[in-house]
Amino acid sequence: MIHTCIARFRPLLGVLAAAFVLGGCATVGGVSRGDDPDFSAIEPPQPVPAEFNNGAIYQASYGTGLFEDYKARRVGDVLTVLLAERTQARKSANTSTTKDSSVSIETPTVLGREYPRLNSSLEGSRAFDGSGDSAQSNQLDGSIAVMVSEVLPNGNLMVQGEKWIRINQGQEFIRLRGIVRPVDVRADNTILSTQIANAQVAYGGSGTLADSNSPGWLTRFFNSPIWPF
Repeated sequence: MIHTCIARFRPLLGVLAAAFVLGGCATVGGVSRGDDPDFSAIEPPQPVPAEFNNGAIYQASYGTGLFEDYKARRVGDVLTVLLAERTQARKSANTSTTKDSSVSIETPTVLGREYPRLNSSLEGSRAFDGSGDSAQSNQLDGSIAVMVSEVLPNGNLMVQGEKWIRINQGQEFIRLRGIVRPVDVRADNTILSTQIANAQVAYGGSGTLADSNSPGWLTRFFNSPIWPF
C-alpha cells in the first residue's frame, strides 16, 4: 500500500522538487556588509619610505594649506554626501481603433437563369480600445560619509562608501558610489547627492523584517518567466 501511495503522488513530488531547485536558483543572495568591493572602504596610500621622505615633519604629499578649507582631495579622504534624491515619473497612453467592412453579392445569373439561393452578404466589424497609466515617485533623505577611492587624471574624485544601521531584528544599509568635482565640495566638506556624476545609490535591508516583505521561493517560481501558464 505504501508503494501504491508513492506511485500515486510521484508526479506531484517531481513538480515540487523541480520548483524547489528552480526557485533556489531565482533566490537573490543576502546582502552583507563589505560584500561588494565597489562600496568598500578605501585605505589611504602608505607613507613614502624614510629614505625618500622630503622632511622629518613636513611631507609635501600630506601638506595642507594654512589659508584654505580642508576638503577631501586625496585617496582615503572622507567626504560627507547629503542625500536629497527625489524623482517622480508619470506616463499615460490611450489607443482606440475601429474598422467596419461589408460585402454583398446580388442574385447571380447563369445562362439567363437566376439563382436566388446563391445570394450572400458578408459583414465584419473590428474594434480595439486600450489605455495605460503608470506613475512612480521616490524620495531618499539623509547623509552618508564616503571615502575617495581614486583621483582621476582631470582632478575629479571617485568616491564610494556604505552605512549600516542595525535596528532590532534587522539591518538597514545605504550604499553610494560616483564621481565628484572638487569645485562642488562645500567649505564644510559636504556635497549634495544631486551633484554626483554617474551616481549609484542603493538602499535596502536584511533580517527578519526584510524577509517578511519578500515572497517565498515557491511564489517566486510561479511568478518567474519560465513558468508557462
